[in-house]
Amino acid sequence: MKIASFNINGIKARIGALGDWLQAAAPDLVVLQEIKTVDENFPAAHFEDMGYNLAVHGQKSFNGVAILSKLPLEDVTRGLPGDDADEQARYIEATVVGDHAVRIAGLYLPNGNPAPGPKYDYKLAWMERLRLRAADLLALEMPVVMLGDFNIIPQPRDAAEPAEWVKDALFLPDSRAAFRRIAAQGWTDALRDADPFGRRGPFTFWDFQGGAWRRDNGIRIDHLMLSPQAADLVTSSGVDREVRAGEKPSDHVPVWVDLAA
Repeated sequence: MKIASFNINGIKARIGALGDWLQAAAPDLVVLQEIKTVDENFPAAHFEDMGYNLAVHGQKSFNGVAILSKLPLEDVTRGLPGDDADEQARYIEATVVGDHAVRIAGLYLPNGNPAPGPKYDYKLAWMERLRLRAADLLALEMPVVMLGDFNIIPQPRDAAEPAEWVKDALFLPDSRAAFRRIAAQGWTDALRDADPFGRRGPFTFWDFQGGAWRRDNGIRIDHLMLSPQAADLVTSSGVDREVRAGEKPSDHVPVWVDLAA
């Protein structure tokens, strides 16, 4: 079962690029972030014609997450528990059943800039809610893949130029500590686990500004976190870097993991 994450940065603007990638990469399931549309305006028929079942949690002009799956989606829930007043569409869960049942937790974690400030406070509070939900997911003792745009650069090696990010909410010590608290529950970082001693990268985001793609000035902020039961099923993982060079690309590229599931 090939499970992927892709911050598409606007489903209407990138529908062609997304469709091309889906045909080429043929994931069984993909979690999208930043769809930037309400549920009823999501181009569902386009992806249903490609054989995907959909679950959408959208928001007008901002945020929004969705799951596209070739297998049926069961027990879909929308929104991260812990704050009933939170109206931002950043989290979705579902179960997909192949040879194994796999729980999918798709997320678009807040950016948090400028920091310090209310947006950074919201980011850290959101991450604490995620930590609590992640613990509940591990307690299921089943394969769980928690994936998406985490807006966290975990280590200096996850940035081409770490010094450029020292005052950014993605790389501040409190942000990275919050990420470590989640990982320390027992989650496996699929991309890092595949290359534990690499010096830099792999990168998943290159800003549209400053020639970042041309200079390979990237960062790794899109992550695939696996429960122990999911980690036991991994056959391969990767980053579809070449998508960034395509027509009308997102500033992110897809990341994926293959499970014997």
